[in-house]
Amino acid sequence: MIKIKNLSHVYNYHKKDQIKALDSINIEIKNGDFISIIGSNGSGKSTLAKHMNCLLLPTFGDIWVDKMNTKDKSKTWEIRRKVGMVFQNPDNQIIATTVEDDIAFGLENIGIKPKLMRERVDWALEVVEMEEYKESEPHLLSGGQKQRVAIAGAIALHSSYLVLDEPTAMLDPRGRKEVIDIVKKLNQEENITIIHITLLLLHRFYQKLV
Repeated sequence: MIKIKNLSHVYNYHKKDQIKALDSINIEIKNGDFISIIGSNGSGKSTLAKHMNCLLLPTFGDIWVDKMNTKDKSKTWEIRRKVGMVFQNPDNQIIATTVEDDIAFGLENIGIKPKLMRERVDWALEVVEMEEYKESEPHLLSGGQKQRVAIAGAIALHSSYLVLDEPTAMLDPRGRKEVIDIVKKLNQEENITIIHITLLLLHRFYQKLV
C-alpha cells in the first residue's frame, strides 16, 4: 500500500519566492489498484508522482510505501525498486543502444546476476510485447514502442507499483492505444498497482479517480 498523509510540498521553501505545489493531500493506494489522478497543467500532478519514489520529499506530511517512510534515506533505493516511474517523454529514460540493454540497465545497477538478469529482461520484453525488437536501436522505434521499453525497464526490477506521468501525452492515437493496452495487462495479469497521472481522461480504464 502507498499511504499519503497530509502531504504538502513547497518549492523554494526557505526562500521568498515560495511556490506551494501540494497542500494537505491524503490518498491511500491499495495493492492491485488502478488509480487515475487527473488535473490541469500546474495542478501538482507531476510533483505528486515524484514523491512516490523519493524523487521529491515532503515539505510537510508523510508518504509510506509498504510501511517504509520516504523520508527514511536508508529506504530510498528499496522504495525506488518497488515504485517504477514512466515519464511523459520516453527519450528522457532510454539511454542504451539496444532495447534489451536498456531494460537490463537498472538490473545491472542493483547487481543482479547475469542469468537472472537475462530471465527478467526476457520476461519484461514478453509482457510488453516487444520480444522481436530486443536487438533494435531504441531511437528507431515509434513513440508507443519507446514507452513500452520504458515500462519494461521499470517492471524488470519487479516493481510492485508503476507510476505513469502522462505517458501518452506525446503519442499519436495508435501509440496511446499500445501503451494503454499494456498498462491494463500489467494491472490485470501481473497484479501491478497502477498510478496513472493524466491531464485528460480519454479512456475509462481506471478503478479509482482522484
